[in-house]
Amino acid sequence: MTRPKPLDGITVVSLEHAIAAPFCTRQLADLGARVIKVERPGSGDFARAYDTRVKGQASHFVWTNRSKESLTLDLKHPDALAALKSLLAKADVLVQNLAPGAAARMGLGYEALKKVHPKLIVCDISGYGDNGPYRDKKAYDLLIQSEAGFLSITGTPDSPSKAGNSVADIAAGMYAYTSILSALLLRGKTGEGSHIDVSMLEALGEWMNYPLYYAFEGATPPPRTAASHASIYPYGPFAAGDGGVVMLGLQNEREWKVFCEVVLQDASVATDPHFDTNARRNENREALKGLILAQFGQMSTAEVVARLDQAQIANARMNDMAGVWAHPQLAARDRWQTVGTPAGDIPALLPPGRSSAFDYRMDPVPGVGEHTQAILRELGLTDRSITGLKNENAI
Repeated sequence: MTRPKPLDGITVVSLEHAIAAPFCTRQLADLGARVIKVERPGSGDFARAYDTRVKGQASHFVWTNRSKESLTLDLKHPDALAALKSLLAKADVLVQNLAPGAAARMGLGYEALKKVHPKLIVCDISGYGDNGPYRDKKAYDLLIQSEAGFLSITGTPDSPSKAGNSVADIAAGMYAYTSILSALLLRGKTGEGSHIDVSMLEALGEWMNYPLYYAFEGATPPPRTAASHASIYPYGPFAAGDGGVVMLGLQNEREWKVFCEVVLQDASVATDPHFDTNARRNENREALKGLILAQFGQMSTAEVVARLDQAQIANARMNDMAGVWAHPQLAARDRWQTVGTPAGDIPALLPPGRSSAFDYRMDPVPGVGEHTQAILRELGLTDRSITGLKNENAI
């Protein structure tokens, strides 16, 4: 027997592309929502062509688009736009991350829609929000990482570095997702829909609050320290004698004493006046790094990890992607499932958060326009009308 999911019966229509909106709506689909993804006829979401790493399909796309239905519509065609508006009459949520103002110009802004669909929840995702001097600026992930100050604290002293994934898009997608969940809860109390305006800048800005407060009232901001911590030491990567790298972190003075006794096997280092507080260790990190590397250089990666575990010092191996694919903890917890794609089955991680009450939806990634005809028939269009729209390249 299939157990009910939290969002069973909820229909989401999404005018989406790239990462932020698709990541948001995929998570709604994970919880059981029906997500209808509106794409351009022919090419579809341009993220489908980002790369060909997954059986000829784009890595970004297969990650963010499982469990959805693909409906192709040329929204510049009046009949296609009319079909979309008919679909919204049956929808609970509209998500869009088109260019600023594009949805409103088509009559798909919240103010216009709430007059005819008062229960509809409309979520707009953009780079900078729907007002203010930056409203119309193009906003790609790297640009938002820069504007939000993320690049100023990430990298090495000589070279700022962006995150290795689309962190600004992911942040915006997460806040859109949680905002929609809260809007559905609120609608359950009030019976009314609402408007959600999610800004990538504000989403990543929220994640930047620690460095913001660290630099409060003009104080010196955190320096770029590569994979090390800006203000705690030792905390970061250290090389072992076999060429492996171990990540470790100390949080307090008790751990520091145990680290010296068990890991460095020299208790006197703990009381050395250069290292006896975190502030002094941070000031003298190069000297301390030399002591640590001298000890680790005599040991294999496995031996360093074993000694850190013995001391109950937090540590991790620096995995590459192959290491994560083969991670024993993910395997032990059965986190990998199989989902279909137009090019065949692929493994996919279950969403974080294992629930005792329901199973996540893990349905296939759709082909471009795979569900167009079925959805249009649901809206009452005849096969003849659908053929006409196809002949005019409207679908």
